[in-house]
Amino acid sequence: MNRRNFVKGSTLTGAALLASSGLSASMVTKKPAKPFNLKFAPHDGMFKEHAGKNILDQLQFMKDQGFAAFEDNGMKNRDVSLQKKIGEKLASHGMDMGVFVAHKIHWKEPSLVLENHRDTFLNEITESVEVAKRCGAKWMTVVPGYLNLREQPEYSTAVLVETLKQAAGILEPHGLVMVLEPLNFRNHPGLFLTRIPQAYLICQAVASPSCKILFDIYHQQIQEGNIIPNIEDAWEEIAYFQIGDNPGRKEPGTGEINYYNVFRKIHEKGFKGILGMEHGNSQSGKEGEIAVIEAYRKVDI
Repeated sequence: MNRRNFVKGSTLTGAALLASSGLSASMVTKKPAKPFNLKFAPHDGMFKEHAGKNILDQLQFMKDQGFAAFEDNGMKNRDVSLQKKIGEKLASHGMDMGVFVAHKIHWKEPSLVLENHRDTFLNEITESVEVAKRCGAKWMTVVPGYLNLREQPEYSTAVLVETLKQAAGILEPHGLVMVLEPLNFRNHPGLFLTRIPQAYLICQAVASPSCKILFDIYHQQIQEGNIIPNIEDAWEEIAYFQIGDNPGRKEPGTGEINYYNVFRKIHEKGFKGILGMEHGNSQSGKEGEIAVIEAYRKVDI
């Protein structure tokens, strides 16, 4: 069965969704909404049907719908002037900047598990400090890259830990945090970092407030499940969450993850940080964007 047709057939239609939630196209675009309790962070393009392609207009729309944060993986590739404008816009709205990707990720070859990549990575981290200053970011994503199939993983771990310690030394004076993201074997086969316990071990070894875990709930549901127990066990090293239901990597309520219970646990733990909405919309057009907003209203704690 076509997944898009299944989702459309098994969820509310756009008209029914508007009626059931009390939302309308005019309300979405014109009436400021109640702020979300949790700090959900949409990304560029998620609401472009309502707000247009201009990123600053999108930020205005996000603010009007009650969102208090924004994340942008590609921030480092934006013009310096736009990075500054985004930072200024976020500050004027009292919104937080979420993660951006701090370095070039090597998807098919070893990188941070090799010593000869260390200097390049440290230079990229130094560059990312300036990006963070311009856009008001605190967190930046690090993905250690591909496995070194010619070496035992313990040796690779030792090399990675030393590299991250040196990177943390660059970030600590600025109060910035790199967050290590384990990724799942289906979307990204062959990567070195895949599991939360593995990321926990690495962060414990680095032992720096500037090296923490990005817990992507979508990736971990595929990779190892056990979401809430892993949140409990790795809590002291988790600094950031990302969201996406499985299967499909769309908004909460479109897949198998009980996001209300997951968010309740995160809320009970006292988490005040950002939960990045790193997923697509299950439906197209303005109705699909309204469905995303409504989905988050249903799981907000």
